[in-house]
Amino acid sequence: MHFWPGFAGLRIAGDAWGDPDGPLVLLQHGGGQTRHAWKGTGQLLGEVGYYAVAFDARGHGDSDWAGDGLYSQDAMVRDLECVIAAIGKPRPVLVGASMGGGTSLVAVGEDHVDASALIMVDIAPRIETDGIAKIHAFMSQKLDGFNSLEEVAEAIGNYQPQRVRPKNLDGLVKNVRLGDDGKYRWHWDPLFRAGVRDLGRRQQRLEDCARHLALPTLLVRGGLSDVLSEEGAQHFLTLCPHAAYVNVSNAGHMVAGDRNDIFGTSVIAFLARTVPVRGEPVHPSHAGAARRVEPGQDINDVP
Repeated sequence: MHFWPGFAGLRIAGDAWGDPDGPLVLLQHGGGQTRHAWKGTGQLLGEVGYYAVAFDARGHGDSDWAGDGLYSQDAMVRDLECVIAAIGKPRPVLVGASMGGGTSLVAVGEDHVDASALIMVDIAPRIETDGIAKIHAFMSQKLDGFNSLEEVAEAIGNYQPQRVRPKNLDGLVKNVRLGDDGKYRWHWDPLFRAGVRDLGRRQQRLEDCARHLALPTLLVRGGLSDVLSEEGAQHFLTLCPHAAYVNVSNAGHMVAGDRNDIFGTSVIAFLARTVPVRGEPVHPSHAGAARRVEPGQDINDVP
């Protein structure tokens, strides 16, 4: 476990896997998640020679909460810049799921971060409002706390019915905080939910960023996702024609958690072509063509 200084003095917590001399891959989770969502992916990347780092966004997990309630996308981009500077390795690969993907896209698209590759997980400029509303509803339940880990597991199971419920609930402790009153509460600052979310303004900003991308880019969509539709994915590909695209069947919005086996191997295959552990990255126009997935097609069907 590591701690790095973030924007405006906040402390950012993270984990790392692999050889510190390998190419840096930064893993950013979605809203309401923590760095632990990336454990399986981080281990896979570390095993093949990358230096994988996953960190908790401000207000999440073991990172500091923003006393002023500052949880804007700009603040998270600044945190990302601070973490990169603290680690001291130039031109990282940025991997972001949902909220973390938006942060990564803005960081690269507005020239805040010079990255070697970008991987966006179930996020694009055009997303489904019903899916976002479902996430907000999930995050807003039981604000007074859960009485047991069984209740926590039930809430997660209702939100992600495609996942097999774990027999041992001890792992859920990483997703909640146990209060002095004996109740479990989510591992994020309640003020994070109160941020203004202007989806129209957000879409325009992310579209502008997508048009600006010139680095190797991969978009990964969960085939069961209710946040990023196939139409939303194809719209992104019109904005960034050189991007590679894969569709992971039997995975919802939390792609890495639902099908880490397929997700991890897909990411490693993409990076082997674009940011190899040893050797020069290929041109982005050559990186995407080989793995383009047509609507309705699954990654397993692509040679």
